[in-house]
Amino acid sequence: MTNPATTAQPRQAAALFILFTVFLDMLSFGIVIPVLPKLVEEFLAGDTARAAEIFGYMGTVWALMQFVCSPIQGALSDRFGRRPVVLLSNIGLGLDYMLMALAPNLTWLFAGRAIAGMAASSFSTAGAYMSDVTPPAQRAAAFGKIGMVFGLGFILGPALGGWLGAIDPRLPFWGAATLSLLNACYGFFVLPESLPPERRAVFAWKRANPVGALLLLRSHHELVGLATVAFLGYLAHAVLPSTAVLYMSYRYGWDTASVGLMLAGVGLAAMIVQGLLIRPLTARFGERTTLLAGLLCGVAGFAIYGMAPQGWIFCLGIPIMAFWGLAGPATQALMTRRVSGSEQGRLQGAMASINGVTGLIGPTLFTQIFAYFIGTQAGWQLPGAPFFLAACLLLTGAGLAWRVTRVHP
Repeated sequence: MTNPATTAQPRQAAALFILFTVFLDMLSFGIVIPVLPKLVEEFLAGDTARAAEIFGYMGTVWALMQFVCSPIQGALSDRFGRRPVVLLSNIGLGLDYMLMALAPNLTWLFAGRAIAGMAASSFSTAGAYMSDVTPPAQRAAAFGKIGMVFGLGFILGPALGGWLGAIDPRLPFWGAATLSLLNACYGFFVLPESLPPERRAVFAWKRANPVGALLLLRSHHELVGLATVAFLGYLAHAVLPSTAVLYMSYRYGWDTASVGLMLAGVGLAAMIVQGLLIRPLTARFGERTTLLAGLLCGVAGFAIYGMAPQGWIFCLGIPIMAFWGLAGPATQALMTRRVSGSEQGRLQGAMASINGVTGLIGPTLFTQIFAYFIGTQAGWQLPGAPFFLAACLLLTGAGLAWRVTRVHP
């Protein structure tokens, strides 16, 4: 008979390995956030409105690659294990950051973003990994820990990127490449496999394409509703990476270093909520209540961001917005309960495809709205319009979540 005390220790060790991997991934990802939009703006001779449009198109290209490739990566992780997918992802990202560091024009940056979309699979694979090593009752807390290390990487990454970008706009890309390749080396020597051979599924192209992966969501009636809630959340979240840097620079006059510090503050608040509060809150109130509360906090946070006429008022929305981080882990925990162990990779691939769909829509949608409301064609300027739209999306998601998670007699 297996001793629970002996099985818990390997599970905890494996979770620590994947959390550290995600941290290094997020650190390398966060480093380039403060400088990539400004690099696009530099190529366009300082035209902020045009830079917002181009940056939105780049986000769409990234999301298209995610939409196509994430189900393949999820199915491959179900067939061959999580470890090789994570390692190949890190190697691909490291080489891609080197390409963007050397990019002489916007065409090369577009190519770099396309490759990044193809390679950036380790985030979704990390979710499948945590599902493998975590009992169902503890998965909300486990996904919260992933969110915590996301936040920690987001604290250090943008701050470091803003500092390096002030020295040279290309330097953060070299830093991100170094971290990604070091992460691949770390995983090769240390990261264990989480999916044993007897639990692996046969790879089939009919399930590894975006449509086939999304069909998995029809296997349980609540999965479709929760997936729609996740879709609205992913779409609302697209406003932050696509317009936040340009919005802060335009409305408050912040430089790259200031934006990096602000994003670090956002990451710190998210880390506190997802690392320290998700487990006690879900244990006390349940996953459904935690999900609804998180969505409503996101509504309030986005409304403050959009209304804030001054930077210090914008900062007041950060701790409120941080509680939106309760929604994602609760949604994932509810969904993982409704698929088998051999389908966790497909589920994460399907969720990544949904995220990819929103990535196809969101960056262009929000940047075009931002460009319109700061341009001369608008009858009146409303730079916070993208954040107001994001608040409406989350409010709709909260109503849907309340409905699909009700307990029926």
